[in-house]
Amino acid sequence: MKRADVVDFYARLAADNPHPETELAYGNPYQLLVAVALSAQSTDVGVNKATRRLFETVDTPAKMVALGEAELKQHIKTIGLFNTKAKNVIALSEALIRDHDGQVPDDRDALEKLPGVGRKTANVVLNTAFGHETFAVDTHIFRVGNRTGLARGKTPLAVELALDKATPQPFRLHAHHWLILQGRYTCKARTPECWRCIVRDLCAFKPKTPAPKGAAPQPAP
Repeated sequence: MKRADVVDFYARLAADNPHPETELAYGNPYQLLVAVALSAQSTDVGVNKATRRLFETVDTPAKMVALGEAELKQHIKTIGLFNTKAKNVIALSEALIRDHDGQVPDDRDALEKLPGVGRKTANVVLNTAFGHETFAVDTHIFRVGNRTGLARGKTPLAVELALDKATPQPFRLHAHHWLILQGRYTCKARTPECWRCIVRDLCAFKPKTPAPKGAAPQPAP
């Protein structure tokens, strides 16, 4: 995608949603870290339902450790892979207490050393909690990057690096939120809703999906 088109691409997404936010519910960086760790192979909606009551009383690593793995499982048993995730959340909470005075570190390497925390989770926390210009490549961003031609790559890391190179200011801070939302609600995996996409004329995907019968197409940008 040409640089002028990249700027136009992001400018349209920014105009449509000037202040994008994660759809995960949280109250502090620790709760965000837990929510993102729980969200792997799960929906944000499902995670929010599971953590609603949990986060009413558990907002620090010490409280999570005191809650214990068995009780945590009862809170998150509706989430996929809840047994492994519960074990990791308790372990990362213990690591935060032991190595970081109970605080979530503002550092990628330190975050990735925590049990159950990979690069994507670290990038989300760094961006959302600490304002770093990071690109957390999930399945949605991987698809949007490749399908549109904005940032192509065969692996999530390759797409992340391509986004880092291609994304200009002032769009870098919110870029991954815009792209996640674009993939989640418009540029869907099976049937992208090209007919209502505000960046469809900039997108490399062909052929564009037509509007379903009775639906009004989005006016051309």
